[in-house]
Amino acid sequence: MLSPNEKKLEKLDPFYRPSVSKQKTSAEIVSEARNALRTVRTQRPFTPQEDQRKLFGPASSRTTENRPPSSFSLHASSFESSDSRPISGTRLSPLQLKPKAPASPTTEEDPCFSFPKPPLDPAKIRRISSARARLFRAASQGALLPDRSLPPTDSKKTVESKDTVMMGDSMVEINRVYLTESNAVGRLKSHPLQLTCDGSFTEIKEQETFKGTTSILSHLRSGGDQGKRCARILSCPSSSDLSRLQAKAVSKADLQEKDTEIEVDEVFWNTRIVPILHELEKEENIETVCAACTQLHHALEEGNMLGNKFKRRSILLKTLYKLVDVGSDLLSLKLAKIILALKVSRKNLLNVCKLIFKISRSEKNDSLIQNDSILESLLEVLRSEDLQTNTEAFLYCMGTIKFLSGNPGFRNEIISKGAVDILMDLIKQISENTKKCGTCSPNLGHLLVQVTATLRNLVDSPLARSKLLSVSAIPQLCTVMEQYVGDKDVCTNIVRIFSKLTSYRDCCAALANYSRCYALFLNLINKYQKQQDLVIRIVFILGNLTAKNNQAREQFSKEKGSIQTLLSLFHTFHQVDLHSRKQACQGAELPQAHRPPSEAEDLLIKLTRLLANMAIHPGVGQALAASRPAVGLLLTTLEYKSLDDCEELVINTTATINNLSYYQVKNSVIRDKKLYIAELLLKLLVSNNMDGVLEAVRVFGNLSQDRDICDFIVQNNVHKFMIALLDAKHQDVCFSACGVLLNLTVDKDKRVILKEGGGIKKLVDCLRDFGPTDWQLACLVCKTLWNFSENITNASSCFGTEDTNTLLVLLSSFLDEELALDGSFDQDLKSYHKFHWETEFKPVAQQLLKRIQRHHTFLEPLPIPSF
Repeated sequence: MLSPNEKKLEKLDPFYRPSVSKQKTSAEIVSEARNALRTVRTQRPFTPQEDQRKLFGPASSRTTENRPPSSFSLHASSFESSDSRPISGTRLSPLQLKPKAPASPTTEEDPCFSFPKPPLDPAKIRRISSARARLFRAASQGALLPDRSLPPTDSKKTVESKDTVMMGDSMVEINRVYLTESNAVGRLKSHPLQLTCDGSFTEIKEQETFKGTTSILSHLRSGGDQGKRCARILSCPSSSDLSRLQAKAVSKADLQEKDTEIEVDEVFWNTRIVPILHELEKEENIETVCAACTQLHHALEEGNMLGNKFKRRSILLKTLYKLVDVGSDLLSLKLAKIILALKVSRKNLLNVCKLIFKISRSEKNDSLIQNDSILESLLEVLRSEDLQTNTEAFLYCMGTIKFLSGNPGFRNEIISKGAVDILMDLIKQISENTKKCGTCSPNLGHLLVQVTATLRNLVDSPLARSKLLSVSAIPQLCTVMEQYVGDKDVCTNIVRIFSKLTSYRDCCAALANYSRCYALFLNLINKYQKQQDLVIRIVFILGNLTAKNNQAREQFSKEKGSIQTLLSLFHTFHQVDLHSRKQACQGAELPQAHRPPSEAEDLLIKLTRLLANMAIHPGVGQALAASRPAVGLLLTTLEYKSLDDCEELVINTTATINNLSYYQVKNSVIRDKKLYIAELLLKLLVSNNMDGVLEAVRVFGNLSQDRDICDFIVQNNVHKFMIALLDAKHQDVCFSACGVLLNLTVDKDKRVILKEGGGIKKLVDCLRDFGPTDWQLACLVCKTLWNFSENITNASSCFGTEDTNTLLVLLSSFLDEELALDGSFDQDLKSYHKFHWETEFKPVAQQLLKRIQRHHTFLEPLPIPSF
């Protein structure tokens, strides 16, 4: 006689999946349903490498007329002689040599007046005119421009010259600067043209410059009448002289500082630098000239002559510029390195950046660039020069770095030199400038394309990804993309960066936490809906964000028109795919098996994956299940696509239908079309593709909760296929097949099907093979056997003697043991599984064990099977 508890146990209802009336949280759905709702993975969109190195690739939205060129000619004449300030090209007014009448002695405005002079002889006039012509010609070419610009405040002051000659202490004062004999030598050397006492210009030859100026100093010391007259004339300049002197005036302190530098470096210059310059002028052999350039750079560095403060810098630059025409890439790189070290600016900075860019366009020159450490010089340009003044130079500088970043051997070096910080600082400057001006500058847009393309290459490195996270780069990239939303090239590059970053959990979480990104991505999809290369990456990013983050699913679904936009996109590219398929059929071109997906198919793959991930959220899943357009597009895809046509698209579409079929809502279109869906799934079940078979079984697992589907399964012998899958020795396959069999055994009339094909034995084998490590599968097997044995009278006749004995041993051992988990589970996951092993599996196993024990007679001791 049965006890009250045993009677209660006998009346328990059959096990089946929970009905929709018992609402669960999304966390419970994900954790308990196991594979009933599942995310879908896919590959990142493929980006082919460009054949040629250019600023803008063939897919650029910029026309040839509206973008800077990647090909150009560059010669020595392209460089300016002096880069301290721009050359106006305006000729100077000729000096007035006409005698002037002496002003009234009472005039206070000009207490120092000049006296009339006798007319000069014709020969001297010709010499004066020749000197002036040379001066004007040199000035128009920029040869006489000083290294340091005149401060604005000084230009407004009247320069009062008090040039005197002191006999006793060998001191000369010119333009308020006192020169001793030693530093007068350096000063006179620095001026190839000198103003004589009679107002004419004489040119000092190069030989005289380097031999000294003792004769001039002796003449100044002599104190003769001519020297006094010269001093008087210099102390009372004419108006034209004043304007000329004002243009060259600098502070006394700066001049003294310069003179001190020249005095200190004079011997070093003559002994170390000049011989190397002579070597460079010979241009006999490329290797010799390259070696001389290396020596020159070391010598300049040793003499502290690098930078833009050295007075003889213009002599160096002229020599270096001439060598550009030699045309050797190796020599040009060495020249560029020295020129950049001398801190050129404006046009010369642009030209030297163009020179390096031109060389870097050939991939074979990467090793030359790496050996000469040009990269560090380029990064220094971006770090120290002004963006607004040198935007075009920055463009070609960044173009070179972009080329180098495409070389995997360069990436770690670029990152280690602080490139990520520099590039993000540039992006910040561009963003701030755009915000300030209120418009997007085309030139800054061109530069931004190069910067973001470089970052796109660098993020393949873990070091770069870590650095981007540390400097909060993701919000900044979103901001600048929002500002340049009309620039497809900029948006494409940033989206490519995100498509790489979101493949990693920490980066994906950082982007998901930036709430404004969802509206931004939605805006981009609407704006560039027919631009497959951009849209597919946005969809891929959204698929990554929604794969593991339920909050991301909710946030994106709450954006206005989000689901409608996805469905519109689905319809657009579905039509494109149908059209291309129709053209292929008309051209007698049959689809090839195992071919790569077309562009339209690839986008549909990413889109169905996104819909599958979104459907995990209960609100979104139920809305999609009730959407006729959404379900219609999915079913149409299964109708005309086979696994041979596009395997991943068919599998993703089936996975999306599986997630939608989970929700048993009254207005579900999936439920309305359940029999048609079941017919479509039959072709997947009989395929040789195990992934396709698994997805189809999962859908049957959800649909088989309906009696009509159960009848369909039995009528079409689908149950035999499910029993056969129990031998697959694959946990997910066994779990899904067992789920279908569990739902079939709810109907008493269909329980007998487990006897076909050795169903009971295969269930027991699954329990033995996977039970110790998989509580969910073990629980499912026990529930199926419980349903099957509801009207049991004898355990051996119900399960068979061998399977009954095995069940008794297995269940007894499971109840006495803990769940065995390998080292791949972290502590939290182990705790989760062990908890459900105790609360979910053991109660079911205990009930099944008691039922078998009550209806089984032990004839002999049972052997304990080995695990």
